[in-house]
Amino acid sequence: MKILGVIPARYASTRFPAKALADIGGKPMVQRVYEQASKSNLLSKVVIATDHDAIAEAVSGFNGNYSMTSPDHQSGTDRCQEVVEKETESFDYVINIQGDEPFIDPSQIDLLAGLLDGDTELGTLVKKIDHIDEVLDSNVVKCVFNAHSEAMYFSRSAIPHLRNQPKEEWLKHHDFYKHIGIYGYRIDVLNSITKLPVSGFEKAESLEQLRWLENGYKIKVAITDIQSYGVDTPADLEKLKDFY
Repeated sequence: MKILGVIPARYASTRFPAKALADIGGKPMVQRVYEQASKSNLLSKVVIATDHDAIAEAVSGFNGNYSMTSPDHQSGTDRCQEVVEKETESFDYVINIQGDEPFIDPSQIDLLAGLLDGDTELGTLVKKIDHIDEVLDSNVVKCVFNAHSEAMYFSRSAIPHLRNQPKEEWLKHHDFYKHIGIYGYRIDVLNSITKLPVSGFEKAESLEQLRWLENGYKIKVAITDIQSYGVDTPADLEKLKDFY
């Protein structure tokens, strides 16, 4: 399979404007993500998808690949689709790599890439939850999947609800999984899902992957044991100092 890695890196951010350019140990965050993604053994090419000249200039500064995309995209998925439209090369799949995870482990990308066998429509990662606080935190997206490792639903609520057990003991009786926000799309599926209207479940939970499920697409899931660390605010940078 020929797989394109795309790193969406928009300039505007409500909680952290221009965070793609935030300095992390002498390098802009977008460079950190690009370098980690480039270590993947299964990506044929890595491209940063941005909507701002300042980010494009930064990428040029470290000789990276970039594609200028519309500032009006509502999601990284839409930005990935525009990159594919502009690419002169053809690819079988695209992997959407979060632009705010400067220390993403390349093995996670390869784990997801391993799902993309031609039959798989969409793929993503989940991680087993170790602390009940994450199960109950609405900012942590949970996922349940079937015996074929296909996602059945994603929710900000705790799923499943263990009716006959006190919440503080749920992890003793059931395994819960949180969603790791990296996606793999088969090219034809990417072109289709970006044309779908917003769905009811998506609107309720504010999770775009529910649009895909609601329209009958299958999302293959792989389990990672590696913790991801995203940067949403300047304060999050302080938590990453031990990485560099």
